[in-house]
Amino acid sequence: MRLLESGRSIHSICTEYGINNNQLRVLWAKYQRYGVSGLRKSEIIKADFALKSQIVLDIEENHLPLHVASLKYGASSSRISVWLKLYRENGLAALEIIKKRGRLPGMGRPRKNSKPLTELERLQKENQELKTEIALLKKVRALVEERNARLRAIGQEPSKN
Repeated sequence: MRLLESGRSIHSICTEYGINNNQLRVLWAKYQRYGVSGLRKSEIIKADFALKSQIVLDIEENHLPLHVASLKYGASSSRISVWLKLYRENGLAALEIIKKRGRLPGMGRPRKNSKPLTELERLQKENQELKTEIALLKKVRALVEERNARLRAIGQEPSKN
């Protein structure tokens, strides 16, 4: 902020320090408006459909730059650019879709305190594991045979391994 106050351009500072241009503009505007306290990490806003659509429509209708919209609404400029892209590609309804976060159910390690398997379930699981192992071995054998055929075609001996 001292460099900007001394008259250096935003572009030169971004180039010298490798800072994102839009991010520096947002920080500069916050600093001018709120002082040093404006540079502290702000609260995380929970953007619902109404807020997203309001921001996107305001940008589209009034041709606001991202950093100005970020300052006005308190959302990050990178998040707003994602919403703009969604809006421009799929319309306003795309902003309403909320993706679930985290792993899908059933992925990952089984829990230790899960109920014990019945005999039938245990055998089905073992059968599936054996089928998977057989399929893997068949694939390995096919790859080895393919490599050996390629080596024979160019006149080399395949390895004994």
